[in-house]
Amino acid sequence: MWADHLAGRGGKPTAVDVRAFVGKKPYDGLVLGVDPSLRGSGLAVLEFSSGKPTLKASLTVKLKPKLPFDVCLGKIHQAVVGYIEKWKPRHVAIEQTIYVQNFQTAQILGAARGAIIAAVAVRGIPVFEYPPLRIKQAVVGFGRASKEQLARTVTQLLSSGEELGFDESDAVGVAFCHAMTWSGEEVIREAIST
Repeated sequence: MWADHLAGRGGKPTAVDVRAFVGKKPYDGLVLGVDPSLRGSGLAVLEFSSGKPTLKASLTVKLKPKLPFDVCLGKIHQAVVGYIEKWKPRHVAIEQTIYVQNFQTAQILGAARGAIIAAVAVRGIPVFEYPPLRIKQAVVGFGRASKEQLARTVTQLLSSGEELGFDESDAVGVAFCHAMTWSGEEVIREAIST
């Protein structure tokens, strides 16, 4: 059944049920959305005020193929730390790795996610993880939407109408998903002192 769903044979797409958001307190504050990757991690800071998103900053951490693995992880970590220190987000939302065909790719993605989550965790900021299907469902209304569909929808959601690259659009989508589906419960964390 799950294999059929992943292959796109899982039935008809469903739209977002707006009734799920009725009576829900809208998310207010800054969210750092992250689309993890070793060579092109997307970062986006969105500010939500009464549920309306404003893009404050976005970035794709582009790293050359010849750069060693450990250097890439360090640069990703530094970029996340830089965004956290500059913007001081209330929450960080990151895309989960749900299905990867290649074991080596899964390891690389896991390491990139680890560098990102570690940068956030030592500062005591709550991290929320969302699967790609849930992100696309929250943003586009269809969990099997393409990257192009997600990017177009993100452009429409942002008041600036700014077109972003796929990695940055994905990061905006993660932040948007968090704000739209967050339960309203605060997670209290303490920064890890070194």
